[in-house]
Amino acid sequence: MSEKHATLEVIAPSIDEAIEKGLSDLGLTRAAVDVKVLDEGSTGLFGLGSRQARIMLVVKDDAEPATAAASAKEVDSIPSAQSTASVASSEDQEYTLQLVHGILRDLLDKMHLEDAKIDTYMGEPYGPLDRIPVHADISGDDLSVLIGSRGETLEALQYIARLMLGKELERAMPLVIDVEGFRERRSHQIRRLARRVSEQVAQTGRSQSLEPMPANERRIAHLELQDDSNVYTESVGTGRNRKVVIYQRS
Repeated sequence: MSEKHATLEVIAPSIDEAIEKGLSDLGLTRAAVDVKVLDEGSTGLFGLGSRQARIMLVVKDDAEPATAAASAKEVDSIPSAQSTASVASSEDQEYTLQLVHGILRDLLDKMHLEDAKIDTYMGEPYGPLDRIPVHADISGDDLSVLIGSRGETLEALQYIARLMLGKELERAMPLVIDVEGFRERRSHQIRRLARRVSEQVAQTGRSQSLEPMPANERRIAHLELQDDSNVYTESVGTGRNRKVVIYQRS
């Protein structure tokens, strides 16, 4: 891989959804990236033991930003468009919000967190398909158990809830769960850390790695530095030890 190529690793329920999410995050068209499939994922048996797909998008040298009006060819390049279409009508949105609330209420009650409050709402459209994500904010006293080390428990909760929601709706639906504003605080910390380390790399010429992070947090670091003309990033390692390494551009 050329050192001048920016990369972004994406994890999603399917390869097509991972590509769509990555293109949305990068603001690029499908023609602007090469796709490397790192893990095709698995649906498991009866929904158990499932594994999400994992890909890497490699930005081409002549990449151009996506326009607001994607061409029909670009939209057609995403086979899962119909299966992952967002809810459109207000009635469908209300039903989806109630469904998410019920799923989380049941999960939290099973975790003996009956007093935790759940606020659900529809997010802003994103990506070439204008998909509308569902957001759920959980608040209450002493909810650190829901976050876990490096947010791993929160990611697991979101993954399980997303699977349950998709099964009920019979289609994939983007769902983002937060606990007491943890995601925003953590995102700010990661962006600040990535920027500080990138400045050190640019000054010294020596590559440096960030702490091991889950995929969603590594993505924040990649996006923070994707337009930096002095450095580029790659994810290295496996499993829980996978981390972002920042290199000086040659």
